[in-house]
Amino acid sequence: MRALKLDLSNLNEIFPDDFTQEQIARAKTLFLKRMAEKCHKFYGGKIQTIPKAGVFGFNWFNIWYTPGVSKISTTIRDNNDSSFELSNRGNLVAVVSDSTRVLGDGDCTPPGGLGVMEGKAFLMKYLGGVDAVALCIDSTNKKGEKDPDKIIEFVKMCQPSFGAVNLEDISQPNCYKVLDVLREECEIPVWHDDAQGTACVTLAGLINALKLADKKIGDVKIVMLGAGASNTTIARIIITAGADPAKIIMFDSKGALSKDRDDLKSDTRFYRKWEICENTNPKKVNDIATACKDADVLISLSRPGPDVVKQEWIKSMATKSIVFVCANPVPEIYPYAAKEAGAYIVATGRGDFPNQVNNSLGFPGILKGALMVRAKKVTDEMAIAAANSLANYAEKRGINPDNIVPTMDDATVFPEESADVAMQAIKDGVARVQLTREEAFEKARRDIEYSRNLTQSLINDGFIKHPPQEILTEAIKWAVDQVK
Repeated sequence: MRALKLDLSNLNEIFPDDFTQEQIARAKTLFLKRMAEKCHKFYGGKIQTIPKAGVFGFNWFNIWYTPGVSKISTTIRDNNDSSFELSNRGNLVAVVSDSTRVLGDGDCTPPGGLGVMEGKAFLMKYLGGVDAVALCIDSTNKKGEKDPDKIIEFVKMCQPSFGAVNLEDISQPNCYKVLDVLREECEIPVWHDDAQGTACVTLAGLINALKLADKKIGDVKIVMLGAGASNTTIARIIITAGADPAKIIMFDSKGALSKDRDDLKSDTRFYRKWEICENTNPKKVNDIATACKDADVLISLSRPGPDVVKQEWIKSMATKSIVFVCANPVPEIYPYAAKEAGAYIVATGRGDFPNQVNNSLGFPGILKGALMVRAKKVTDEMAIAAANSLANYAEKRGINPDNIVPTMDDATVFPEESADVAMQAIKDGVARVQLTREEAFEKARRDIEYSRNLTQSLINDGFIKHPPQEILTEAIKWAVDQVK
């Protein structure tokens, strides 16, 4: 067991030499959770607000505030679109959640989602050069029910302050109505990252995995475990991208989705799931072990593992099988176990395993692209353009079974993605601003470089302090003790 560096680069090597692969996997999860708890307390969260304009003398207060700022208010009054240029609105995203489905932890109460929503804001700024505000709201109505209409009303009320809205961690079926209504009725793009973002990055990973396996998306048999917002949207996106719906079988907690699911047909709140019932699984297979036999792809976004996906299912899959197990914080099966069962490519949602298929690769670039051209919405075609951008970028860099998508520490991928999304928005007719691809790429590149340099400067100048070594040491010891 080695000492852990502050950059956490040797995470796989910090645990006792006699630990099994399963013990190491469990210990890593516990270590990361402990570090998160200690470091969030040390920093008091991970987002702050700082000025982007300078104070060069006393009278500059009169420019940034009264009386000078009156001109800004009246100019925006007379032309609301000028708010995108005269305020931070053009580069500002609201991260909105009622915290009813936070990662794999379910309903965490409204403030319980702040850790994740601040995390989204952190990644948007660092990876995409986009400012964001975490807004966790209480969607409970007078009857004590979680009411999608309250979320819809809230977003509509606050949209004049933002350039885009990122919906997050809203439980089904409310998430379907919230997104579909707001996409059509808001004047700014409303994006559900759990759904569209996860679908985008999953498609990117699938594109390159199929290249390595020498299989065509229209030919492969796909099994999907979990039928929440993520997987139902993944199904829609991959079908749009060429997958054959007749070769897709999806499972929820009650069994397979098919036209026999009268419970979903009669409950109109689950209309997105019923669409899957109508278009997939024509043979009405209702057993997941049977469905996995000779399947080429398994995409699971269900509940945290590690024993949700069985090795026997993977053993029965086709040669060069592709397994995406993306539940957080623990995948449905550990990658080593999936590989032992014969999987050719395994992806998870975590960065401490190979092939992180995580929406963090998507939303910073996608939202940056949408904001740059002042898009009215994020279309499915824009999400697919982002997926192709990610896949192509990774392929040019070089792909292999343990490296199918870019990683978050690759700064160049995000301006490329942003530019491709911006071009697709223009092509789809939802952009208010026209840019060339070169202009879009350069703007995204400059903004992202600025954000990264700003963070590094704050570290270098001591405004962001290093966490004490004791935090790392204690977290390792605690995780090891829990697993032993």
